[in-house]
Amino acid sequence: MPLPVTPPHADWITQRSGLEQWLAGLSSSATLALDTEFMRRNTFYPQLALLQLGADERYALVDPLAFDIADALRPLERAQVTTLMHSASEDLETLAPWLPQGPGVLFDTQIAAAFAGMGLGISYRALVAELAGAELDKGETRSDWMQRPLTPSQSAYATLDVVYLHTIHQQLAERLAQRDRTSWHAEDCERQKRKSCQRSGDTQPQLALRGAAEWPHQQQALLRRILLWRDHTARQLDRPRPWLAEDALSLSLAQQPPARLDELEKRSSGQRALRSQQRAELFELLAMPISDEEMAATRAIPGFPQGKAKQALSAMKETVDTLAAELDLPPGLLCSRKVLEEYVVTAEWPEALEGWRRGVLHERLSSQLPDA
Repeated sequence: MPLPVTPPHADWITQRSGLEQWLAGLSSSATLALDTEFMRRNTFYPQLALLQLGADERYALVDPLAFDIADALRPLERAQVTTLMHSASEDLETLAPWLPQGPGVLFDTQIAAAFAGMGLGISYRALVAELAGAELDKGETRSDWMQRPLTPSQSAYATLDVVYLHTIHQQLAERLAQRDRTSWHAEDCERQKRKSCQRSGDTQPQLALRGAAEWPHQQQALLRRILLWRDHTARQLDRPRPWLAEDALSLSLAQQPPARLDELEKRSSGQRALRSQQRAELFELLAMPISDEEMAATRAIPGFPQGKAKQALSAMKETVDTLAAELDLPPGLLCSRKVLEEYVVTAEWPEALEGWRRGVLHERLSSQLPDA
């Protein structure tokens, strides 16, 4: 039975000079444990509420509400520093204003655990229990991290989020080396860094709304225009996208644009960030004709596999499951069903399957594509 734990002392840092001094103590080839607490209830961008650091049995809780971090985290960009994080995607997105390229070397323990045969998406708490024999309290999971001062329970919870990352890293690194998966893991961590630190929006957001796959291309182009406006405006206002236009409303407006502004107002009632200025912008946007350039720039939305494509999808899924078993990997880590569906419909090799996955999968999957 895993044992409960008491957190070690952590420095409470409320000044830039304190953070700089703490980071200056890192060796040139340090291994740094890092985690964040953030809030994202009413904003587009996550709000950094706390930064947790751990290295060489030193720990720190950094209060980003007390001072401007600015470029103080830049030492983490050094290629010699390995930054340990668990399920790093949202943390990297939160830190992107201060670490626009992410840490120099990322070691994501959740990704490593999947390559080590411990399952896809394992939690930090479960990983600590299995590899460190400690039982972490999860009582502060939904805590208000913007409040000050933090409670003793919050401080303990936050500190323990980085305490065990070094122990976990050592064991997982050994397992990756034994399985010859070190380079695959490093590649996936780099991919995660690029994806999470990308500050610009998706240029083809309509592809996610597959219910519009059978629409005429001109309507798909209008849907793309609406979604691009929604993303741009949400970033400007720092408000969640659905507060401007939920997916259902975006689809409805693309299918049947309103003839009058008051009609748009009635149909968009309840959209919390859609004020008169934004509503006027959207109405003008909907009234503009679709240009040839927009048509050419809009990728067709892939539909769901039908007929031969559906049969090919089943065959591909069996292939992925077989190869995953041979490699002792979770099938979802090797290739998700969504990516397979995209490939079987478009016949275009997905970007998500580049790198080591191409070498493993391309020859087998490409031979199973249905005849055009």
